[in-house]
Amino acid sequence: VGSESKGWSTTRSFVSWDKSSNETIAFLFGDMGTATPYLTFSRTQDESISTIKWILRDLEALGDKPTFISHIGDISYARGYSWLWDEFFNLIEPVASKVPYHVCIGNHEYDWPSQPWKPDWANSIYGTDGGGECGVPYSLRFNMPGNSSEPTGTHAPATRNLYYSFDMGPVHFVYMSTETNFLQGSSQYDFLKHDLESVDRRKTPFVVVQGHRPMYTTSFESRDAPLREKMLEHLEPLFVKNNVNLALWGHVHRYERFCPLKNFTCGSMGPKGKDWEALPVHVVIGMAGQDWQPTWEPRPDHPHDPVYPQPKRSLYRTGEFGYTRLIATKEKLTLSFVGNHDGEVHDMVEILASGQVLNGGDDNNGKVGAVHKVDDVTRYSFSHYVWGGSVLVLGGFVGYVLGFVSHARRQIATERGWTSLKTEER
Repeated sequence: VGSESKGWSTTRSFVSWDKSSNETIAFLFGDMGTATPYLTFSRTQDESISTIKWILRDLEALGDKPTFISHIGDISYARGYSWLWDEFFNLIEPVASKVPYHVCIGNHEYDWPSQPWKPDWANSIYGTDGGGECGVPYSLRFNMPGNSSEPTGTHAPATRNLYYSFDMGPVHFVYMSTETNFLQGSSQYDFLKHDLESVDRRKTPFVVVQGHRPMYTTSFESRDAPLREKMLEHLEPLFVKNNVNLALWGHVHRYERFCPLKNFTCGSMGPKGKDWEALPVHVVIGMAGQDWQPTWEPRPDHPHDPVYPQPKRSLYRTGEFGYTRLIATKEKLTLSFVGNHDGEVHDMVEILASGQVLNGGDDNNGKVGAVHKVDDVTRYSFSHYVWGGSVLVLGGFVGYVLGFVSHARRQIATERGWTSLKTEER
């Protein structure tokens, strides 16, 4: 892009989808935001730089293989400051100029007191998080598949890019809006029901649903509790009936992976599981940049004590920043969590086309983290205690040696005739 007189931009190349491919690759996250190289009156998200850096590394390693980015809500955190949207697009340009960049709407793109759908039970949920944008910049700066839209209730254009779906390789991806009506009888519910019931599992054996606010989380997000109850009532039966394999959510700025779930109950897992049922694996992936952190849920019998046990249904959770990487063939889908602090994989789950979960189950097969499950709490493995004790012993020994050497040097210096500055005469 450019001219001879004004100069030319960097040459970019773009890889489009190959619908006939037998492989799917995607990079998925939520709640990234943007960073600015200067101080402003609006707080920005510095960790977003690392997220883009590591994804760009992965894209360069893939070469010309088709892939795409999925950013599930809380996109730029501009909240009414249009120049922050510009900074966001500058940030993602290295990746968005190479592969498709898909989004769904979050509370920080939309929510405002005048929003059209705000039922009584949602008064504590939908507030002023959008900063008055009301979905307008989000709707006009992105162009997603489908034609979903809802009126804004003002003279502004209708809000677009709310719910849609597409196939890529052996995976059918579905996007939904947690900020607009998803209850039975709504246009969004009708879309989700028809879409999930129409999936050709011979062509796309895997179904991945994505939305912003999570159906399951062990973070202490009490304000969203009424919304989660409605999602469990209206959407979970739809997901279970239609064998959704993976449900990805943002909003909570952490990574957390659950067992295959139905009504807070884990299904059987692993190739040796008996009488297993294909249930969705829920994963919270809102860890791409924003660092506001809620506490974990306290113990029900001690709600004010700073003890946060990890329920059995939560197989892996962390406060580290990062993103997830999805790779699927017609036989198996693998979702990996990559940490920004080192660019390495720290958690992974594999799902067969049958719906069986191969690892990350009750027996800890394939568990990447250092934390092992014991009943409803977690503890570090014995090997980590041994390692920690060894470090302490080694440190004590090194300290002893250094002290001995130091004492010996002082003794030698005295024997060589050095005179102390402080004597009986001074």
